[in-house]
Amino acid sequence: MDLGYDENGFRPRLDLTLARIAKLIGGEVVGDDSVVIKGLSGIKEAQEGDITFVANPKYISLINTTKASAVITSLQAVEDTDKPIIKTENPSLAFAKLVSSFAPDEGSMEPGVHPTAIIGKDVKLGKDVSIWPYVVVSDGASIGDNTVLQAGVYIGIRSKIGSSCVIHSHVAIRERVTIGNNVIIHSGTVIGSDGFGYATVKDVHYKIPQIGTVFIEDDVEIGANVTIDRARFGKTHIKRGTKIDNLVQIAHNVEIGENSIIVAQSGISGSTNIGKGVILAGQSGVVGHISIGDNARVAAQAGVTKSVPEGEVVSGYPARPHSTAKRINACVQRLPEFYKYIKCLQKKIEDLEAELEKLRAKAS
Repeated sequence: MDLGYDENGFRPRLDLTLARIAKLIGGEVVGDDSVVIKGLSGIKEAQEGDITFVANPKYISLINTTKASAVITSLQAVEDTDKPIIKTENPSLAFAKLVSSFAPDEGSMEPGVHPTAIIGKDVKLGKDVSIWPYVVVSDGASIGDNTVLQAGVYIGIRSKIGSSCVIHSHVAIRERVTIGNNVIIHSGTVIGSDGFGYATVKDVHYKIPQIGTVFIEDDVEIGANVTIDRARFGKTHIKRGTKIDNLVQIAHNVEIGENSIIVAQSGISGSTNIGKGVILAGQSGVVGHISIGDNARVAAQAGVTKSVPEGEVVSGYPARPHSTAKRINACVQRLPEFYKYIKCLQKKIEDLEAELEKLRAKAS
């Protein structure tokens, strides 16, 4: 296959009929299934010969305006279009599967250890491990089969990295950290740095040793420039399937349940327990020593100061049930009107009091 790049980035050049694509992604063609697709693109950037997708219902109208030759869409999509479509249960996932099938793997290198890498004593390397230039693997560490350590990665003493992981450039994984299988960690992330713990005596801050660890289970993805602190005792624990965006801070002894999503610039204070299926939206903050129940949702920029029940949606600062927070916000937006109204009432009261004082004076 001819792979190409242009000003819009990577554009795989295909030569597949819609019928063939539908078979690959498990979809149903509505329209001419013999149309030949040459490329993949977003719906606004697509050109003739491309296939694109629509996942969000509010963009359905773009099916008739996009230049793409075909569109992957949902099972519920309307068919009022002359353009061929492929109906799938999950258009976004189907398109992602299609892209993954044809995108080049630019994060791979032939298995082996680059001559500039430094490998310590008693290190265990699995089969087909790929260790790029200037990687440091410290004494007693182990790296699982098919794992890739890109340039400049640091693996601390006695840390364990599972199989089929991709650790991108300049990631630091400190001592005694355990990483599961199929984990992706993006550039600049630090895992296992000391928790922020001090004892203050007479205005002097004495460092408390952080002798715990970090345990990251299988199928976790961690974005760029994330910091996950080691526990004071025990472990900071990120459970299976959780996805963490860029620039997230996770403090010592935090536990995050399975399949949770932590969005960019969120911060979680120490010893907080996050349930499974939780979403913390961007720039949200959570104080320490509380719990967030399973499947709870915390809105962007919310400040969570107390525990959140299972399934609750909270927003605002301090975070409250979203319905309450919306009412409070509506009132806040009307404060200028309320101020004028109160000033008007105040003037009327003053006038009434003045009249009442006159009447009292006359009566006396």
